[in-house]
Amino acid sequence: MGCANRIGKYQLTGMIGEGTFAKVKLAVDTTNGQNVAIKIIDKQMVMESNLKYQVQREIRTMTLLHHPNIVRIHEVIGSKTKIYIVMEYVPGGQLSNKLSYVKKLNEQEARKLFQQLIDAIDYCHARGVYHRDLKPENLLLDGKGNLKVSDFGLSALRKPGDMLTTACGSPCYVAPEVRGIFPVGVYWSPSKLSN
Repeated sequence: MGCANRIGKYQLTGMIGEGTFAKVKLAVDTTNGQNVAIKIIDKQMVMESNLKYQVQREIRTMTLLHHPNIVRIHEVIGSKTKIYIVMEYVPGGQLSNKLSYVKKLNEQEARKLFQQLIDAIDYCHARGVYHRDLKPENLLLDGKGNLKVSDFGLSALRKPGDMLTTACGSPCYVAPEVRGIFPVGVYWSPSKLSN
């Protein structure tokens, strides 16, 4: 796929974030100079953790969605050991980071962000896509302060008439009606997903 600082036509320029199974790096598309974010997933770790279908679902879901308030996927590149998900770069970072230093949004800004979130989620639901892990860490802000929903790793695609039955997500942000089906103190993880 190229040297360690290059993935196809993308030149890596820095680190954005890192999780258990993936790193997200900033890169430049050398054909047009556009910044992109590349999620780099280790195939071996995915297979060992039985998360193959979760990664496939995230990619499939993101390719279905084209909305101004949802992070856009540009392409997926595979190598023997890695999966590279090339996405829109959202320079403002996570909403959670902003909330950590401003503590409180003014009413006008909060209303705008909430409306953008509702629009994005309504768009997803109309297409049978359910995010299932909405939280400030998965809501990004662009350079103009607009909201972008990201991280569809726990998402589900639902066919009309089907019922989603798997409870998942981040415990502090799970809806009370979902949280109520788990005993107190029990934490569930993406590796236990069945939908």
